[in-house]
Amino acid sequence: MSSTDHGLVVAADADAQARLAAQRLIARIDLNHERPAICLTGGSGPQRMFELLAGEFESRIPWQRVHWFISDERFVPESDPLSNIGAARRAFLDGRAPPQNIHSIPTDAASPDDAARRYEAELKAFYGRDQLAPERPLFDLVLGGVGPDGHTASLFPGRPQLLIQDRWAAGVDTAPVEPLVPRVTLTFPALASSAEMLFLAHGAAKRDILARVFAGEDLPSAHARSQGETVWLVTQDALPENARGA
Repeated sequence: MSSTDHGLVVAADADAQARLAAQRLIARIDLNHERPAICLTGGSGPQRMFELLAGEFESRIPWQRVHWFISDERFVPESDPLSNIGAARRAFLDGRAPPQNIHSIPTDAASPDDAARRYEAELKAFYGRDQLAPERPLFDLVLGGVGPDGHTASLFPGRPQLLIQDRWAAGVDTAPVEPLVPRVTLTFPALASSAEMLFLAHGAAKRDILARVFAGEDLPSAHARSQGETVWLVTQDALPENARGA
């Protein structure tokens, strides 16, 4: 593995990536001796890391102190296989994290917009104020991914949610990629309020979109940045030519 000045860390394969991601997550938890806040992501990217957190690294997490959030959610019940937080619960949270430390997006709300308002209220209650302060990040770590169209969380190219600066969460009535269900997403300002944003990308199928992101194309995942450290943790097979030897 290697790293560059561009916040790029290259892992040999998906297993090595999962191990590095778990180690970075635990390091961020260790830096916060009060209430560490970790913002998880859905999709296939973090699944191997979740397995490590449930197994080999379980004893290294102070479960009673850590609070878990989600960057975006499909507007389905938590019991639905499409639910991001549901997948995280089944993979490693349930039976380890206290139920009150798992902060789900309330998909029992009347609409995605209503769920977004309720989640924003919960985030503000946890944070203790209504305005984000640069010197005090909301999250210790935000996990991110990149979709085939360059989206991250449920911030899709060309959509109005990209322009929101005064809200922490937003409803998304329609998604342009599978699964075609409504979503709720954190906004750029909320995601940026983090000590570290850690993007995970693995597999050759990610190579083309990563080339576009790293070239600076106008894509949501290229605009998502932490006020602290932004790191792209990419497997060797996903690494595009324009990042090799960087």
